[in-house]
Amino acid sequence: MQELKKRWGINSNFQLVLVFIVFAITGSSSVYIAKPFLAFIGLERANFSDSWWSSTFYWTLRLLLIFPFYQVLLVVYGWLFGQFRFFWNFEKKMLHRMGLGFILK
Repeated sequence: MQELKKRWGINSNFQLVLVFIVFAITGSSSVYIAKPFLAFIGLERANFSDSWWSSTFYWTLRLLLIFPFYQVLLVVYGWLFGQFRFFWNFEKKMLHRMGLGFILK
């Protein structure tokens, strides 16, 4: 744990627990929000046929939607838990490494 705290620049075990809680809540929330969002825009699972490609398309679309939801929720939950600076820096580093750093400019 000391190595992880040093790598992330975290000072206390309490802060580390908060970071882990934010990661857990964010992952669950982003998966949970993707389904109703697809229904809201009219792309429910029932609207796709039963063919293999249609099912694959639906799940690919859902997974692609989870990514932006995760990015936004990570910063929002980080702010709610008082860890905004950590998660904002984490977000910038992650997007930059993925080649999406232009989004933040």
